[in-house]
Order: sequence, then C-alpha cells, then structure tokens
Amino acid sequence: MATTAGMTSVPTTPSVMTPAGTSPDTERDTESNEHEEILSPDFLSIDQITELLTADPNGVQQKLQEFLNFKDLQTSLKEAILLDYYASGFLWAQGMDFSVIQYSKFMTLLDMLLHNLKTLHMSLEDSIKWVGEVMAEVGPCHLGKNDEWNIFDVTQAKAIIDYLKISLFQHYKLYEFLFYSTREEIVIGTEQVVEVVKPAESPFPGPLEEGISFDTYSTFIMPPPTSVTDTKGLDQEQGPEKSQSETDASDMDPLSGLTIEDIKSVLGQVTEDVLISIQTEINEKLQIQEEAFNARIEKLKKV
Repeated sequence: MATTAGMTSVPTTPSVMTPAGTSPDTERDTESNEHEEILSPDFLSIDQITELLTADPNGVQQKLQEFLNFKDLQTSLKEAILLDYYASGFLWAQGMDFSVIQYSKFMTLLDMLLHNLKTLHMSLEDSIKWVGEVMAEVGPCHLGKNDEWNIFDVTQAKAIIDYLKISLFQHYKLYEFLFYSTREEIVIGTEQVVEVVKPAESPFPGPLEEGISFDTYSTFIMPPPTSVTDTKGLDQEQGPEKSQSETDASDMDPLSGLTIEDIKSVLGQVTEDVLISIQTEINEKLQIQEEAFNARIEKLKKV
C-alpha cells in the first residue's frame, strides 16, 4: 500500500467484464424477469386463496369446484379425480402454515405438473427432474441467489417433495391413464316409448286402462242388430227365468237320494269290474310270454 503526504491509497476491486451494450443492472433485470416466469401465471388468485383459507374442508372442495368450473362432478370421473387432487393438496398445505404467496406457488406447482403430464406427455423421470429444477429456483436460498426469490425454506421444500411422492408420483400411471385412455360411457339410463291407445268414441270400447267388462259393454253399449231387435228383447225378458231354473238344477246334489249302503255296493261293483279286467289283461300277457319262452327252450333242445 503506497502512501503520500496527507493521502492514503486504497486497493480497488477489479471491474467485472460485461458484454457490450449491457450493464450489471441490465443483467439483474433480465435474471429477475426469467425468475418471475417460474410457476407463473398463478393457478389461483390471491383473492381466491384468501377465500379458501376461511372455509372448512367441505367448503374448500365446493369453492374449488366453482373456481375450476366443474359442472359434471356427479357423472364425470375425470373432474372428480382432479377436484380431489387439488383439494387434497390445498388441505395439506394448510397443515404447513404457508403464507398466501406460498399457497399460490404450491397450487401452481400442482397444476403445472398435471399440465406437463397432459400436454407435454412428460414421463415420471422427467417430472421428477423438472420438480428438482423448480425447487432449486424457488426453494432454499443458496450462494449467488437473490433473497427475494426465496419462497420455501429447506424444511418446506423437503415436505413438498415428500408430498408429491405419495400423491402424484406414486400414482403417476393412473394419472397417465386418466388423460391418455378413452373410456366407454356407461349407460345409466334409457328411454322407452310406449304407445297408448287413443280414446275411441262409442260404439267402440275404451282403452284398457278405461276398459269395462264385456258383459256390461254388450248389454248397455253395443247396439243390437236391427233385424233381431224384438227377438233380443224377448230373450232378455226370459233370460232371468231360465238362468234361475238352471241354477236351481245345478245346485241339487245328485247323491241326495242314495244311502250309504247303496253307495258302497255301487263302488264295490265298479271296483270288482276294474280288478277283473286288469287281472284278465295280466293273465293274457303272462300266457304270451310263457309261450315265447317255451318256443325258445324247444329250439335250444334241438341244437
């Protein structure tokens, strides 16, 4: 160190070489702009995250359904899985006591992982590498890194990676199947067209649900033929008397004039006749078989 009268010489630091037309401030602005593109744009706005923080678990799921515009949740398996993915991630983040900015970046990270899988067809290995690169930028502060970019500390970064292992990475094949495979639509309902008979005017009978018995129809609705009108009327007058006599005759017991002994004798005679006829038939069959056996025996003797 050289000294002169009344002055002290101080060593100067070497100047940093910068490209032509650039300055250190310009480089810092460029690097800052590149960093701002990481995990941007935000998946959920600050207002939406604040609204989610005030809701219970069921309310979180309902509000996410509204934010994501899921309208077919009851019938769409894809929407149900995605809603569960985002809701589970947000509820897990609540246990980490994240700040609003950390909530925003974490939810954006979850969304971009699915975006890479769905749009870029990124494999599991590539997704793990991508998460490592992102966490290196927004994770714990290291040498040469701006403190303003430090979003997650070491403990939070490790917890996020562990959560991704058990949530997305462990079931990566299932999420690939969700986005890449087409599924047949299950018919949960069907329509059948039933043609109902139109109401008909008299003299035709009404449809079945309004139908009446044929006797009532033929008696009171169906017009009689013009040529036999008088005969029809006469039959209707005599009909009740004839039907009454027939009913009385049918109600009489045919065995009312017989005693028990008469019934026994009749049954005994019938039974004896039946047994005799059966015995005669059996004897005839036995005689035929006996003659056939005798003929066979004679043939065997001759041999």
